[in-house]
Amino acid sequence: MQKTWKQMLVVATVLMSANSLAATGTTAAYQLQTAAADKEGDASKIPLRARYTKYEYQIPMRDGVKLYTVVYVPKDKSKTYPFLMNRTPYGSGVFDKEGSHYGVDFFPASLGTKEMEDSGYIFVRQDVRGRYLSEGVWQEMTPHGKKTHAPGEGNESQDMYDTVEWLLKNVRGNNGNVGIWGISYPGFYTSASIIDSHPAIKAASPQAPITDLFMGDDSYHGGAFMLAANFDFYASFNKEQNPTPLPKKWEKFDYGTEDAYQFFLSKLTLPNILASLTDKQRAYFAPTIEHNTYDEFWKIRNLAPHLKNIKAAVLTVGGWYDAEDLQGPLSTYSNIKKNNPGTFSGLVMGPWVHGGWARYDGEKLGHVQFDSKTGDYYRKNILFPFFELHLKGVVGKPIPEAQVFETGSNIWRSYAAWPPKEAQIRTLYFAEHGQLTWSAPAVSKSDSSTYDEYVSDPKKPVPFISYPATGAPQEYMVSDQRFASTRPDVLVYQTPVLEQDVTIAGPVNPKLFVSTSGTDADWVVKLIDVYPDEYPSLPPSTEKRNDVAPPETQLAGYQQLVRGGPLRGKFRHGFETPEAFTPGKIESINYQLPDINHTFRRGHRIMVQVQSSWFPLVDLNPQKFVNIATAKPEDFQKATQRVYHSREQSSGIEVHVLPN
Repeated sequence: MQKTWKQMLVVATVLMSANSLAATGTTAAYQLQTAAADKEGDASKIPLRARYTKYEYQIPMRDGVKLYTVVYVPKDKSKTYPFLMNRTPYGSGVFDKEGSHYGVDFFPASLGTKEMEDSGYIFVRQDVRGRYLSEGVWQEMTPHGKKTHAPGEGNESQDMYDTVEWLLKNVRGNNGNVGIWGISYPGFYTSASIIDSHPAIKAASPQAPITDLFMGDDSYHGGAFMLAANFDFYASFNKEQNPTPLPKKWEKFDYGTEDAYQFFLSKLTLPNILASLTDKQRAYFAPTIEHNTYDEFWKIRNLAPHLKNIKAAVLTVGGWYDAEDLQGPLSTYSNIKKNNPGTFSGLVMGPWVHGGWARYDGEKLGHVQFDSKTGDYYRKNILFPFFELHLKGVVGKPIPEAQVFETGSNIWRSYAAWPPKEAQIRTLYFAEHGQLTWSAPAVSKSDSSTYDEYVSDPKKPVPFISYPATGAPQEYMVSDQRFASTRPDVLVYQTPVLEQDVTIAGPVNPKLFVSTSGTDADWVVKLIDVYPDEYPSLPPSTEKRNDVAPPETQLAGYQQLVRGGPLRGKFRHGFETPEAFTPGKIESINYQLPDINHTFRRGHRIMVQVQSSWFPLVDLNPQKFVNIATAKPEDFQKATQRVYHSREQSSGIEVHVLPN
């Protein structure tokens, strides 16, 4: 098989040399087809293969490793085009229902946005080092500052530099400019590729870029392991002996049930959960569990401090409801801005799930409405003009530094920086009888009513959704929390009905005074938008029935999750060295949740829920100070948790509020 692929790439190389010889004929054919399409009113109706020619190459790096690269060149040779690259560990093959396919005869359904395809770019896709048809050794979040490399290991910035050099010299019809973009892991490769960037790279858009896996991206949030999503991912993302076109498709893990809550609870411990996987599935997954403090394994993979000497304009994109990489875009934007004065560092945040801006309308998420097609708006009016400006010199409207969608009020806002400088820091305080108020409590800690308590049982954990599912359903980021607010192991605090809009723009910082009867505990804080008791109903189902219909969801009183996240209590003083709790001792815990840009509308309420499990989104804390990666079933125990709200020990959440 490897020999066959090498032969095919040789043929592709020969075809590339014939490209310039056939220029006149292909341009004429393209112009005829374009004229016919224009007559019909839409040039984009021409199939991609009629507008682009596909080539495949093995591009040599400075250490001799060759990277598989596929190039789609416009057939119209009447002008030159910039390169627009995507570097990925997920395969540059063409995907259909049968899996991925390599070879020049396979074309994808799209290469970029409709506007990009119509305008014309030389689209480039590359398998990164060690994945699919590329040679070399793959590394999780390729450590940029690694001083020595094993044979086959590389550096993403250098691989990008060498690739750009080769493309500029060997692909005719280019205008000398290069852009790069990618979502999720390709977002990381976008960021890593522009460090010490090649001078031809003029524009980059890291989208949902993984930046620091332990500090808020895929693997850990607040020191707690994101179990459901990581198990689902690593059960399918496995090591293969490359170069290879395999796997053609990712096989879904067989849970034996549609309810991951029951699956993981039956395993209880991380060793039992790992035992349900094969050796191949554990190869990438196990290290993320074993390294459960912020040790050197994670530090060398943190890209943020290396985002320097970037000369390209950067537009970082993320989603307010991205369950995987919400923190990454915020960290990437701020670090590029801080480390590269004079370089444009822009931020776009919309009401989207992971990568939703690229493939969805963006008009709603679950039951939550956004009132317009935000995805379409972004693709046409933000992303496309950015690349046109920096790669082709097409001047349009000025691009603001921060373009963010304000949920709740459902409107796009532009700011000179993010978070907005005009936002004022305020605190919502917990108070007796479940009150949430802007005023600090006046009651002294000597009063017996200055704390609330609940019993947390790791064998009956609080679920993160109210319905059965596997993985981490994307809807959970706005899911109705009414099911949780009635549980005895969840504390609830809420404001009176708001008399005016309250817009929170920036990070959400829980600041709690707590105690536990155990020696470790998780603290999960959720910020919630409570809809009025009178609220428009959802459109009725159009399905014709002659039976009793299931009950429809009512949005009156809906408790929409706006932001939530855990802190593993043992990390309250830092993520490198865990510390046990002393049972009954009151301690302060402070941590940060990712930013929001949300308006709580007049007539709504603001609610905060506090709990000690969020399962199986987050792995179980035994509530006993042990290494959770090796915890035994007998380590899991009930604990009584207290949250205090006196004048001296005032708990609440610190937020950034915009003036009305």
